[in-house]
Amino acid sequence: MSAQKPTIVLVHGAFADSSSWNGVVDKLKSHGYPVVAASNPLRGLTSDAAHVRQLVSSIDGPVVLAGHSYGGSVISNAATGLDNVKALVFAAAFLPEEGESAVTLSGKFPGSTLGEALRPVPVTLPNGSQVADLYIEQSKFHAQFAADVPEETTTIMASTQRPVTDAALAEGASAPAWKSIPSWVVVATEDQNIPHQTQIFMAERAKATVVTVTSSHAVSVSRPGDVARAINEAAQATA
Repeated sequence: MSAQKPTIVLVHGAFADSSSWNGVVDKLKSHGYPVVAASNPLRGLTSDAAHVRQLVSSIDGPVVLAGHSYGGSVISNAATGLDNVKALVFAAAFLPEEGESAVTLSGKFPGSTLGEALRPVPVTLPNGSQVADLYIEQSKFHAQFAADVPEETTTIMASTQRPVTDAALAEGASAPAWKSIPSWVVVATEDQNIPHQTQIFMAERAKATVVTVTSSHAVSVSRPGDVARAINEAAQATA
């Protein structure tokens, strides 16, 4: 009898939604994996991670948890102490140490132009706190986020992007799951959000298996086959 295939849980990052994983989902399902593309609230790191943690805890059997961009911070928080999570995959994503934020890491090495492309919108959260929802200016979305994706696609992505709060990006991480769970990192060499050098630094610090691809930040959209292969490798290596 063959071993149970793990459920692959995919967590999108800021300025995206679950549909950013569509190409990856298609590849994984063709190999027989059950897949869930989670909806990441993008409101605050602790609360976002708790949301994903509850989803993962509801799944019977082993899980491979993958995150893109800010979703990397979320999965690293969410997976700590969950015995059913067998591997983590970070696709052009943050792997924060305890106390580090996405803002801190994106500025660790030069190269990110995200700050210049953002449009803040003041909002009040249900608890009464005042934050800013951050959007990428639609006219800058293609060049900033997904330069290797056809413009007819990025026009739609820009219009449907989900904002992240400035508080979420500035919130420090809790104890990271990558210290105890085997990790794979897909490094995007042409990333304008998280500098290539930052991605390498985080991957090496985590002693992760590294897959390097020539891609924009939107690696799950432009290179879904490469991302799916990394997830498949992680699933097989930890079976």
